[in-house]
Amino acid sequence: MEYGLPPFFKRGPSPLARLSLFIALSVLLLVTDARYRYLDALRDGASLALYPLQRIATAPGAVYHRVQDFFVTQSQLAQENARLRQEQLRMSARLQRLEALEAENAHLRALLKARDQHAQKAVAAEILYAERNPFSRKILVDKGSIHDVVAGQVVIDAAGVVGQVTRVYPLLSEVTLITDKDHAVPVQVVRTGFRAIVFGSEDGALELRYLPLSADIETGDLLVTSGIDSVYPAGLPVARVTKIERDAGQSFARIVCQPVAGVAQHRQVLILTREEAVPARPAEAPAESPKAARKER
Repeated sequence: MEYGLPPFFKRGPSPLARLSLFIALSVLLLVTDARYRYLDALRDGASLALYPLQRIATAPGAVYHRVQDFFVTQSQLAQENARLRQEQLRMSARLQRLEALEAENAHLRALLKARDQHAQKAVAAEILYAERNPFSRKILVDKGSIHDVVAGQVVIDAAGVVGQVTRVYPLLSEVTLITDKDHAVPVQVVRTGFRAIVFGSEDGALELRYLPLSADIETGDLLVTSGIDSVYPAGLPVARVTKIERDAGQSFARIVCQPVAGVAQHRQVLILTREEAVPARPAEAPAESPKAARKER
């Protein structure tokens, strides 16, 4: 009679044998899968079945990181927007200054070209400010008597006549604009050669006054200085006719003109000096008294 454990508790192969068996089986499966790729379908199916569980397991961490990224991104975007707004304001200011400088440079180049076109010597001046008197149109420029500026000189820009120097200080000069209501300029119509006098008006325009209804003047005619006053050189553009009213009930026509120069637009002007001497007006002969006339008889 055999003594030992009951059959229920009988042990199989030894642990070493089973380990060896499983190692050999594992090596066989690895070699077979590496060479023939038999387990790809099984692996794909297992990964597909386990994918929902993987997503559920990683969901809390993913939600946490997304919420954190959301708030961080919002803060960064707010800071970036604020920085971009400030940069836009700075660039806008620089762009405006650049446009102003480009316009000023273009006007200065035009002034230099206009100075070369005139035979007279010209002094460049900058407008400092305008008179505060609302009933007169005058400006002050930064050139005075120490710059050889004298009263009566003509002030122009690149387009035409701006005004006339009426008062001179050591460092400043007062210029009366042609649009001043008390200022008059002798002009000539380029198309016909007709001479007239243009006056300033309260609304900033110019008017040809005391002309008959039959005067040969049309809308669009260019008016230039006639030069007969010995102040304004001949041929300087002054204004262009914009409106003509001929009323049979009035003795004279109403002719409105627009200055061709930038009277109230630019900061730089040219002051022309007259180099040629104008002959003085001859003195009138003294009138003879009646007694002397009787004696001669």
